[in-house]
Amino acid sequence: MAHDDLQRPIGAADDWTIPQDWDAYTPAEHAMWDTLFERQAKMLPGRVVQEFLDGMDVLRMSKPGIPDFIELSERLMKATGWQVLAVPGLVPDRVFFEHLANKRFVAGRFIRRPDQMDYLQEPDIFHDVFGHVPLLANPVFAEYMQAYGAGGLRADGMGAIDRLARLYWYTVEFGLIREGEGLRTYGAGIVSSYAESIYSLDDPSPNRLGFGLKRLMRTNYRIDDYQQTYFIIDSFESLLKATLETDFAPLYKELEGQPDLYPPDVLPEDMVHTLGTQAYARLRTGP
Repeated sequence: MAHDDLQRPIGAADDWTIPQDWDAYTPAEHAMWDTLFERQAKMLPGRVVQEFLDGMDVLRMSKPGIPDFIELSERLMKATGWQVLAVPGLVPDRVFFEHLANKRFVAGRFIRRPDQMDYLQEPDIFHDVFGHVPLLANPVFAEYMQAYGAGGLRADGMGAIDRLARLYWYTVEFGLIREGEGLRTYGAGIVSSYAESIYSLDDPSPNRLGFGLKRLMRTNYRIDDYQQTYFIIDSFESLLKATLETDFAPLYKELEGQPDLYPPDVLPEDMVHTLGTQAYARLRTGP
């Protein structure tokens, strides 16, 4: 996700993009990508939504290691009209929304160090590209992302970006989806993380609740650890429909008078798939 109050780095274009400079990656950096890719590719079948697995073919570049954004964009353009562009790191909200609204996904170009295999605060190229790009090859999800970007530009003018950011967080980053009789992951923050791919589906700690736009936009989220609540969509079509058919202006107005919910909160009207124990969060924060 994006941030405001950032200064554009020297060398970045007005839209904050920079060359990926693929040739500058070291053998160790390519090896890190390969290690992460192999680990996730082995464990995700049966855990991730089928559309993600279908889209993983987009990542299989002719060169080994870290994908070249030029080649990646050529494949993605043929599928859905999207492209991938490099940025120095986090970008301002409006810049982020402008890119999404115009079918441009911006990705950091650095890759984590070996000591950051399982956690790092700022998204790296593995999170951004492996986590996000496969679903951008799916026409319905790609349309949702474009609609989100357009909605972000409108929210920016209404002072409602914080509300809309929660929609991104609980869907694009940490969403679960029904597939057949079970649940699958699709959020990039989950599918790019070995540990959270297991935790989000198997651990008894988190709540797993049915998707509700208003409910979700009232709910704060964790940025420093595994989520305490995951929201489940029925399909990408239903997610897109809910987004396109909602008039967000009165929704933002309505939410102004309602208190925020804490991540572990469960309401009487929630559609509860799993009522979590919150044992993991209590263990991490103490009594």
